[in-house]
Amino acid sequence: MLERFDLQTAKEGLYDITQAVRDVIRESGVKEGICVAYCPHTTAGITINENADPDVLRDFLLGFDAAFPDRPEFRHSEGNSAAHLKTGVVGSSVTLIVRDGAPLLGVWQGVYFCEFDGPRRRQYYVKATRDA
Repeated sequence: MLERFDLQTAKEGLYDITQAVRDVIRESGVKEGICVAYCPHTTAGITINENADPDVLRDFLLGFDAAFPDRPEFRHSEGNSAAHLKTGVVGSSVTLIVRDGAPLLGVWQGVYFCEFDGPRRRQYYVKATRDA
């Protein structure tokens, strides 16, 4: 089962998509298998991180801004090279194990869509599949 989701984002931010992932798995009927959440954009990505303390998400963005500041020597004409670098580190997808009809996540883990170059109208996809 493949589902497409639309998301309106702010300039930068992490958006909790864990429930969407859970819903796709439940609706697919997959009890044992894998689930992939995929972002088809080059300046946004998907990651798994802590979902208990919102300060972690704030720190995540602050850390990325410190590690990948916008630099005057970047040559990309759109002016969003830092966003491309952040996305390259985060990645465009995550793969989750499905066990007993749910994503196998740690107690403090959630799935996040990461916007590094908004505001934009974004899409992401979630696919759940059974073991072969």
